[in-house]
Amino acid sequence: MRIVRLANFVAPRSGGLRTSLGELGAGYLAAGHEPVLIIPGRHDSDQQSAQGRVITLRALRVPFTGGYRVLWRRRRVAALLSQLEPDSLEVSDRTTLRWTGRWARRHGVPAVMVSHESLVALFRLMPLGRGLSRRVADWLNRRTALGYQQVICTTSWAAVEFERIGVRNLARVPLGVDLTTFRVGPRRAAAGEVLLVHCGRLSAEKKPQRSLNTLASLRADGVPARLVVAGDGPLRARLERRAARDGLPVRFAGFLPGRAELAALLGGADVAIAPGPAETFGLAALEALACGTPVVVSAESALPEVVGEAGASVAGEDLAQGVHAVLARPEAARREAARARAEQYSWAAAVEGFLAVHRACSQQGIPV
Repeated sequence: MRIVRLANFVAPRSGGLRTSLGELGAGYLAAGHEPVLIIPGRHDSDQQSAQGRVITLRALRVPFTGGYRVLWRRRRVAALLSQLEPDSLEVSDRTTLRWTGRWARRHGVPAVMVSHESLVALFRLMPLGRGLSRRVADWLNRRTALGYQQVICTTSWAAVEFERIGVRNLARVPLGVDLTTFRVGPRRAAAGEVLLVHCGRLSAEKKPQRSLNTLASLRADGVPARLVVAGDGPLRARLERRAARDGLPVRFAGFLPGRAELAALLGGADVAIAPGPAETFGLAALEALACGTPVVVSAESALPEVVGEAGASVAGEDLAQGVHAVLARPEAARREAARARAEQYSWAAAVEGFLAVHRACSQQGIPV
């Protein structure tokens, strides 16, 4: 199959979505298919890569998003889709790219939407009021489900917002983790010191300030903890000012382009913190587990489902209680449990799951 994939909000320094697109594309290619990825960027380009053909269309930056760009010229994208003649369409943005479902129906192309975010959870973070945010999310989710033959959710938590409104064309396919790059290695933390790591985009919906809250509480409790923040985003300057003002031992490492460098950081930590309340999978948390590092996560997100017993989940703005619980376990046991949990998720299984959805959609035909 020629599987044409579209995604917005993918930047050179994005994390989980870019990794997922790359791993799935490489898997499709290895399985004998022809993946083509269309993304926005600073300049037009058309290149062959390890994940297949990648077409970048010049697009403007979206203000206040830290560098994200959006494919906004519909006619150009539609013309490119017609030129590519896909056998199947896979879309990874159910807001600005939802119109592609109509294009696919008109052209007799099977189409799949991948739900990488929870609209209910994201709208809950906005000042819309709980009732209004729920109604808007429900309306958009119904439109998404009607526009595509299948909606892929990576966790049961992510599927709930669709199931609640009676959507039936759902498939659940977990993502995977690179178990070779992210592996258990030597610990490098200083004796008697607790090293925390936060890995993720520093933007409002990710709630990175919760990691600083956690560090402050731990130190107030007498725990000799320090924090390394790997990632960048619009909130970085604010977080740096807060750390300096409160005298918190935080190192802002910025975006780490090398996966080996990221793996070394995660593997050398005692605990990773994943505080985002709207995460539908949490690839960075799974990468930490693969390195043998337990993860403390937001109880409001899908991450308790992913992490299982290899970490702890806490509700609210301070996750120190979860860190205390993890550190109370013997180090060897908690690191072994973390790795064992990660080994339940492979990219090979994720690729086969996604391809199974594409094959089923092709066999079903396009509903009129």
